[in-house]
Amino acid sequence: MQGKVVLVTGARGALGKVVAEIARSRGARVACIDHAPSQVPPTPDRIEIGGVDLSDAAQARTAVDSAAKHLGRLDALINIAGGFAFETVGDGDIKTWQRMHALNVLTALNASRAALPHLAASSAGRIVNIGAKGALQAGAGMGPYAASKAGVHRLTEALATEWKGMVTVNAVLPSIIDTAANRADMPKADFSRWVTPQELAEVILFLASDAASGVTGALIPVGGRV
Repeated sequence: MQGKVVLVTGARGALGKVVAEIARSRGARVACIDHAPSQVPPTPDRIEIGGVDLSDAAQARTAVDSAAKHLGRLDALINIAGGFAFETVGDGDIKTWQRMHALNVLTALNASRAALPHLAASSAGRIVNIGAKGALQAGAGMGPYAASKAGVHRLTEALATEWKGMVTVNAVLPSIIDTAANRADMPKADFSRWVTPQELAEVILFLASDAASGVTGALIPVGGRV
């Protein structure tokens, strides 16, 4: 990642923090965008832009353009911003479906649309999205979340086809990620079977690297040990 300029959305979350930290440790300059407010002052190799609703196209474009202007260009966009809800179809609220669509599909869509002109100007433009293994076959209570992440999968494939030869677009499909929040929600689970943020970050950053130039349109499951 030496010399790359990487933009990470959802950068204040458990996975986003790890991806941004590892990218910086390997020589990348990093832009961090999140819905949470931020008062971290910018430096020549890092900018943090908080208070951004990426489900709003105008806010997404302003934030992405500001990041590109500060760092000089963009080489990779890593779309981590998103959310989760567990709710059955019959007993649930339509607003949950709308919220999942906004948090998972629209955030990735708007950030990608804003970043693509910048990425196309790079010699190695990359987009890496976060899908979900649970969207390959939805179980009870997973309808709203799985449907939205399936939308991310289809978005990934469409963008990969439309921008082939200019920008690679791939998605990682994690199993349950080993975070403090997930451990608190599922205290009886076998945490050893979950994928760690560090493991997932390695796959993400590979797809954002020069070494992955031949990979586009891929949906890559990660985690879920037997």
